[in-house]
Amino acid sequence: MLSVDDAYRLVLATARPLPSETVPLAAAAGRILRQALVADRDFPPYHRVTMDGIALRYEALAAGHTTFQIERTQLAGAAPQPLADPLAAIEIMTGAALPPGTDTVVRYEDLDFSADAPRRATVRVAPPRQGHNVHPQGSDQPAGAPLLAPGLVLSPAELAVAATVGAATLAVARRPRVAVVSTGDEIVPVEATPLPYQIRRSNAHMLQAALTLDGAESTIFHFDDDLATLKAELPPLLAGFDAVLLSGGVSKGKADFLPQALRELGTTEIFHRVAQRPGQPFWFGQAPGGAVVFALPGNPVATFAGYYRYVRGWLRQGQGVGPAPLVWAALAEPVEFKPTLTYFLAVRLEAAPDGRLLAHPAPTAGSGDLAGLLAADGLLELPPQPTHFAAGTAWPVWRYRA
Repeated sequence: MLSVDDAYRLVLATARPLPSETVPLAAAAGRILRQALVADRDFPPYHRVTMDGIALRYEALAAGHTTFQIERTQLAGAAPQPLADPLAAIEIMTGAALPPGTDTVVRYEDLDFSADAPRRATVRVAPPRQGHNVHPQGSDQPAGAPLLAPGLVLSPAELAVAATVGAATLAVARRPRVAVVSTGDEIVPVEATPLPYQIRRSNAHMLQAALTLDGAESTIFHFDDDLATLKAELPPLLAGFDAVLLSGGVSKGKADFLPQALRELGTTEIFHRVAQRPGQPFWFGQAPGGAVVFALPGNPVATFAGYYRYVRGWLRQGQGVGPAPLVWAALAEPVEFKPTLTYFLAVRLEAAPDGRLLAHPAPTAGSGDLAGLLAADGLLELPPQPTHFAAGTAWPVWRYRA
């Protein structure tokens, strides 16, 4: 049986770059950048005042001059005018451009002002050096410096930089388009009142919510456990979406027709069954047109494990951002697991005072215990060996809560 790592490598190998599209800056949050941005001018573009106070020549202070007549007041956004008298000063506000002829700013807190005219400021606490309280032009980035590279997730920081260089629109990766399909005769719509032997459709909504948070567009479908129905309804999805996520119908039951239906529709099986718990019957393949098929087991905890361990990485790879860095968490108590399978253990995560991320086991009552996931934040991945996992040992964790 295929290992988890080998299965993941095969999944990522099918990811192809999605095309780019241009979106307004206001709609780019969370998208994946597909262009490079450079500084269109120096950062900052002028000698920027960083404190409210007075701008003066440091040379005058160094020569023992401490009282300065105020020539005028300059606000942020006003064109700077030169200092006329080298022994005078200009009252100035934070964010303003430093006037020519001045090189230092003394803040209000270090000044005493006269009440009579002409207004004068006396320096009570001298600045320690020339250039104090001035952010020099180009000291952050010179014009032409690279700022943002393709493949970045656009957070508020990146969008602020894009706005600063005048990027009103941005080239980003098109969102993945995913069909989410639940299967099973026992499944009814959310708004229906189920009979005692039926359940409401939940896995599809879980997958759609996860896809939305991961930047994908999705549409939900439901098909009964019928080979003819599957063969009739799946082709438009395989042709019209980047990926098809199926939940249920992939094990060895008499009504598990999905592998046969997909095979007869020309979809190439890449693997079926992975050495893991939950989610061992996981089926993965690729349609002739390029769409990939994730056929996940119908039990909700197994569906969770399949999505966060495999699907999320595939989505990121296709958008050009690559798999997220592994996060490790230390077991807060020992765990025993004897089967030689990778075990996805539901855990509650806690940030310890010493900086460690602790994983408290919150085991579910089996892979069908959907409500059991409410007590957890992620799935800790324990390898097939050893069978005893000591408290304090660290393992990868796949988070499904922020």
